[in-house]
Amino acid sequence: MRRRPAIGSPFTVLLLVCSFALTGYVGVRLLAGDWLGVSLWFVGAALLHDLVLLPLYTVADRAVVTVFQAAGHRDLVGYARVPAALSGLLLLVWFPLISGQMADRYRSVTGLSSDRFLARWLLITAVLFGGSALLLVLRLRRAAKQRPPAVHD
Repeated sequence: MRRRPAIGSPFTVLLLVCSFALTGYVGVRLLAGDWLGVSLWFVGAALLHDLVLLPLYTVADRAVVTVFQAAGHRDLVGYARVPAALSGLLLLVWFPLISGQMADRYRSVTGLSSDRFLARWLLITAVLFGGSALLLVLRLRRAAKQRPPAVHD
């Protein structure tokens, strides 16, 4: 007997069709100006991610997991993963301005200086890790209060 593929609810199918339509529209508009340059950029970005970035953040994640596991707190890895992922995503999106590579272009288009992007990214990263550390401390304090007192003989 041949099984029917599970395609989901009508709402899910509608969302999927709309996302493909929007992606197709954006692709046509994006490729209309410089299709070769855009195509090379996408291929280069995919190769950079798969061959360079993915191994780097996999090694970094394994190191964090190893450290937390050695301390006996593997369940706390998320307190390092989440701020690192958000900070990395911000760095990836804003890298040309953070690194200063597009400072002249940014100034010519907006009339503003791009000098503050590095400081702001560092501040956001510090706030993300600080907030995560604060949540970790609060969790550990709550766990310590809920633990029964040790019995001394």
